[in-house]
Amino acid sequence: MQGVLAGFATIGIIIGLGFLLAHLRILDGTAQGVLTRTAYYVASPALMVTVLGGTDIHGLLSANLIVSLGSVAVSATIAVLVARLLWRREAGDTVIAAFCSAYVNAGNLGLPIAAYALGDAALIAPMLLAQLLVLQPTGLAVLDGISHVPSPGTSWGRLLIRVTGPVRNPLVVGSLLGLALALTGISLPVAINAPLTLIGGMAVPSMLLAYGISLRLGPRPGSGEPPIQVATLVSLKLIVQPIAAYLIGAYVAGLVGPDLLAVTVIAALPTAQNVFTFAMRYDRGVILARDTIFAATLLSVPVILSITWLLTS
Repeated sequence: MQGVLAGFATIGIIIGLGFLLAHLRILDGTAQGVLTRTAYYVASPALMVTVLGGTDIHGLLSANLIVSLGSVAVSATIAVLVARLLWRREAGDTVIAAFCSAYVNAGNLGLPIAAYALGDAALIAPMLLAQLLVLQPTGLAVLDGISHVPSPGTSWGRLLIRVTGPVRNPLVVGSLLGLALALTGISLPVAINAPLTLIGGMAVPSMLLAYGISLRLGPRPGSGEPPIQVATLVSLKLIVQPIAAYLIGAYVAGLVGPDLLAVTVIAALPTAQNVFTFAMRYDRGVILARDTIFAATLLSVPVILSITWLLTS
C-alpha cells in the first residue's frame, strides 16, 4: 500500500502549499484563475498528447476498457438523473455532478497507484481512454453549448464557430492527437516531445495549487452546497462506481484475480482535480466540485484499502 499512501501524500502536500500561499496572500483569486486557465488551455492538452501518445494501444483496447466504460456510464447516468430530476440542478451543474461521480483521478494519483500498488502503470490506460475520449468530450460539449447559446442576430460564421466549439476544445484536441499517435505508432521528434513533456508537467501542480487556493479563499468545505448532494456524489464515486466495475469485470468481461482487483481499485479512485478546473473554466458547480473532490479524496483511502483487502484475502 506504499504506492497508495505516497500518491495521496503528494496530492495533500501540493494542495496544502496552495492553501498556505493563499493564506500568506502570496497568491490570490487572480492567481487561481491564471493557474486554472494555464492548466486548461496549455498544460493539460500537452499532457494528453504525451500520456496517450506513449501508451501501448493493446493495453488501451482490452477487456479493461469495457469495464471502465461501463462503470463510468453507470455512475454518471445515476448522477445526471438525480441532479436533474431530484435536485433540479441546471444543465451545467448537472454535467459537473456527473464528472464528480465518475471522473477518476487517473493521472497524479492513478498512475502511482497502478505502478506501485497494482504493479503495472499501463493498467490505468483504459480508464484514461474512457474518460478522455468519451466522458470528457461529452460533458464539455454540453458545457460549450451552454456557454455559446446563439443569439437571434448571430451570423452564420459565428454560429459555425460555436457549433464546432467542442471539437476545438483544447483537452479534446490533445486527447485525439495522443490517441492518433498511439494508433499509428508514430513517435514525436525530441524537439517537439521534450517541450510538450515539460509543459505537460505543469498540469497537475497547477490544478492542485488552484484547488488549494480555493479551499482558503472560498467557503469552507461543507458550507457551500447541500451536504446531502455532496454525500450522494461521493457515494456514487467511491461505492457505486467500483461495485459496477467489479460486477462488469467479473460477469461481463470475465476478469479474475489481479485484473479484477485492478479495475475495481481504479474505479474507486477519488474525483479528479480536472473536474474543479472544468467547473472554474465554465463557472458551473464550482463549490460542488471542490467539496466533492475534498471529501472523495479523504474517504477514498479507507475504501481502496478495504477493496484491496477483500479481493486479496
